[in-house]
Amino acid sequence: MRKGAMDDPTTPASDDAGSEADASQSDSPERPDPGSRYPTHVRARRRQIAPSALPAFPEHAADDAPPPHSPFVRRPVSRLQPDLSGRQEVRGSHIGDKHVRVIRQTSEDFDRAGPGHLVATEEANEARGGFGRVYSRIKRRVIGVPLATAQAAHERLSNAKALAILSSDALSSVAYATEEILRVLLVSAGVAAMTRVLPIGAAIIALLLIVGFSYRQTIKAYPHGGGAYSVAKDNLGEIPSLVAAGSLLVSYVLTVSVSIAAAVAAIESALPEIHDLRVVIGVALIGLVTLLNLRGVRESGSIFAIPTYLFIVGMFVMLGIGLVRNALDGFERTPPPAEAGEMAGMGALSLFLLMRAFSSGGAALTGVEAISNGVPVFKPVEWKNARLTLSVMIGILAVTFAGITFLSYQYGAFPMETEQANYQTVVSQIARQVFGGTNAAYYYIQFSTMAILVLAANTAYADFPRLSYIVARDGFLPRQLTFRGDRLSFSTGIVALGVFGAFVLIIFQGETENIIPLYAIGVFTSFTLSQTGMCWRWLRRKEAGWRSGFAINLIGAVATGIVAVIAGVTKFREGAWIVLIVVPLLVLMMRRIHKHYEMARRELAVLTPLDPADIHHTVIVPIANLNRVARQTLAYARSISGNVTALHISDDEDAIEQIKQEWANLGTDIQLLIIESPYRSLIGPLLSYLDEVALQRPNDTVTVVLPEYLARHWWEHLLHNQSALRIKAALLFRPGTVVTSVPYHLERRG
Repeated sequence: MRKGAMDDPTTPASDDAGSEADASQSDSPERPDPGSRYPTHVRARRRQIAPSALPAFPEHAADDAPPPHSPFVRRPVSRLQPDLSGRQEVRGSHIGDKHVRVIRQTSEDFDRAGPGHLVATEEANEARGGFGRVYSRIKRRVIGVPLATAQAAHERLSNAKALAILSSDALSSVAYATEEILRVLLVSAGVAAMTRVLPIGAAIIALLLIVGFSYRQTIKAYPHGGGAYSVAKDNLGEIPSLVAAGSLLVSYVLTVSVSIAAAVAAIESALPEIHDLRVVIGVALIGLVTLLNLRGVRESGSIFAIPTYLFIVGMFVMLGIGLVRNALDGFERTPPPAEAGEMAGMGALSLFLLMRAFSSGGAALTGVEAISNGVPVFKPVEWKNARLTLSVMIGILAVTFAGITFLSYQYGAFPMETEQANYQTVVSQIARQVFGGTNAAYYYIQFSTMAILVLAANTAYADFPRLSYIVARDGFLPRQLTFRGDRLSFSTGIVALGVFGAFVLIIFQGETENIIPLYAIGVFTSFTLSQTGMCWRWLRRKEAGWRSGFAINLIGAVATGIVAVIAGVTKFREGAWIVLIVVPLLVLMMRRIHKHYEMARRELAVLTPLDPADIHHTVIVPIANLNRVARQTLAYARSISGNVTALHISDDEDAIEQIKQEWANLGTDIQLLIIESPYRSLIGPLLSYLDEVALQRPNDTVTVVLPEYLARHWWEHLLHNQSALRIKAALLFRPGTVVTSVPYHLERRG
């Protein structure tokens, strides 16, 4: 064997091939190795390499990495114990020299559950690095310590906490539902039309009872949650279920915006000077609720339970005192003040107008479905506790809505414009009348109303992430929405809801009356699909009591369907058209996402063979120079395969000549290819070269091994051109190409 052929990589391939042919006929005995395709002369050449040099192999060595028993690769001293404990055999440097060593885990990062089964502990998740540790400490202070998945059962809600979280949206709607009825009547038909608020309110209460009884049946039939989406999917098919999901998701976003806008309006009634800051305050409140929900369901329930019950107590006290005082006055009605006439319209009191007022007041029903969507958050028995909580919520909502509607009529309360001097909500006007001015009781009502309206947004935070999780689990939304954060909450859905809610609030400048027209149509569409799905379920299964159940759900489906149509028609020009466009777009988006996941599941071919014996590597190593990082990367690549090519792309002729000289002095059989790039591009020539390699080696797995320098400090990254990162990004979606990095960390020196 000619040593010069090994030392000089510029030796013509034909000469080297000839030397190989000569050596193959030498007297060197072949080592028994039936599984190896490598002859003895190649092994002999391997043994002549100096320890400090890179691996040197003939250019025509086999394409693949040699098998483990070949001398081309260093024999492993022992085999890794995957579970980090037990006995391992350690081989010495001489034949037959071996001993057994007992190994144990050295850290507390894992608990051993059994052979081959480790459980990561909290210590394994601790941040590494100065910046990571600082971020982790801040995160723990703000969000809390991580909870293990096994603790999910302990995050269930009692009925009292569930009422606070899941009912706050419905209970808070009494703060603005009556006001929206009065607004439609006053602005369109004048002060006299405001007397119709009582029959419209009665109709809404009747609808509330129908929907409540219907959802009691839904909860029992679908105890795993999902509400209208699950019911429609099970009974009506894909499209209706996606319409229900889209309608609910839009409604939850609007719930956040409407509730926060109404909360700021309640504050403004008591503190008019904050008028110009209402959008800023609203966004800040959304951020606060988002943050609290990231801390987990149970903890947010503990935080929000007190304001909810303060509001309920305050409302019952105010309504009780108001009714008693009004009864003592012989139920004498106080007419609206003269200021109401300034807003009065001159239109006729038509059926269409009454339907508009009814659809606006239908906001009182928003949030009724929340409990059916969140059944799994209850303690066992989940569906029984959920039904009980729903019944309590319906009762409180019916009483408070009826009381506020009646007192608004009796005390002559009227809707005011937010730009109007001394702006007050209808609830604020009633509280002033009942408590005799702006005293402590009045401020209690205003701030408890503000608190419940903020918590109403929290109902959306309880249901939007869970519904997103269910839909994403079925493959109709991005899988990221199934992720549980440190506190077992669906963090991605929570953050997404906060962002969308703040966006809507900003777009509509925090004006409740501008968002309400968008609100009802989505809610009643989901109501209708849920009740229709239950009707089909009764007809298909004919379970015990199916006739009465079918009758209740049929009445609910017809009633909510009529309201949905009324809302769509009467509120179309006021903004309902936005929802009528957004929901179909969401359905198309969800179907497209599902199509992608299904296509990936069915058609995504595994381009890399599954049998290790069928994998043939063609390794490409892009290098900028021959520094230590590049030489380490070449050594790593050569350990993978004998078919390695170093690739240097440059537009600098001097740099090209320099790397040729350095390569000649390196003494390695790895082939060097120079690509001159006169247009100074790195990515384009690399991709084109890989295309040609793939055409010439169609059965090989092309592996790109990248040397990558990693700086110690974040700002040091800005001083480097991040070529490896750009190459990885360009190759990320390239089929049949394996990309790996050999990182070089700057050593700390004293």
